[in-house]
Amino acid sequence: MMAATVYAVCNQKGGCAKTVTSVSFGIGLARTGKKVLLIDMDAQGSLTASLGFQQPDKLEITLSDILAGIINDTPLPEDYGILRHEEGVDLIPANIELSGMEVTLVNTMSRETVLREFLKLVRNSYDAIILDTMPSLGMLTINALAAADQVIIPTASQYLSIKGLEQLLRTIAKVRRQINPGLSVSGILVTLADMRTNYAKDIVELLHSTYDGKLRVFDSIIPMSVRVAETSAEGKSIYRHDPSGKAATAYQAFTREVAGV
Repeated sequence: MMAATVYAVCNQKGGCAKTVTSVSFGIGLARTGKKVLLIDMDAQGSLTASLGFQQPDKLEITLSDILAGIINDTPLPEDYGILRHEEGVDLIPANIELSGMEVTLVNTMSRETVLREFLKLVRNSYDAIILDTMPSLGMLTINALAAADQVIIPTASQYLSIKGLEQLLRTIAKVRRQINPGLSVSGILVTLADMRTNYAKDIVELLHSTYDGKLRVFDSIIPMSVRVAETSAEGKSIYRHDPSGKAATAYQAFTREVAGV
């Protein structure tokens, strides 16, 4: 098996379906036979809860423990901290302890590349590793960008979300220049869109007029859907919860666009 492609799902604004996109993309790949690891990089533990581990703060081993092991040069046992999900993906969970790790990283040597050091240990066991980042451009998000091959940028079909993209793209460019020259932007994914409205159509048009020729804007558009919101509470993906719905079809098309599967 070749080393996994590492995808950072990234946007410093909340409310853009970042976690749902991480879950749907990861499980979408797993459904095509790929071996996938999802890593929750948000102290709120949204990805962890979305995959059915509803009390992240009670978990024994989380990403925080793994990063602490790397910082302290402690050998990590194989499969350390990895949880299995019934839909065929592996998960490294997160909880509130991760907010303390953000502070610890600031005073750590080679602080931007701690996650990358860990991924070297697991990359050869997977086809894809997906990093669900927190809604900020702090040290953990920089770690995700330093470790990733590609960035997927979900953006809600709202004007303020698009304004926030400029700051994120500047950060990505800086990481590419200084830490990770192999980093590329896979594309921008429009989420939470009600394409029956002129507003949503205008937002998509604005994205294309701003970024066409510079960045890919995915053809797949993720619709606004109550079904998607329900998946987080169910602990299962949209493919299980509403397999024939619009959101499942859209995420399937998006997975094909990104990974060609």
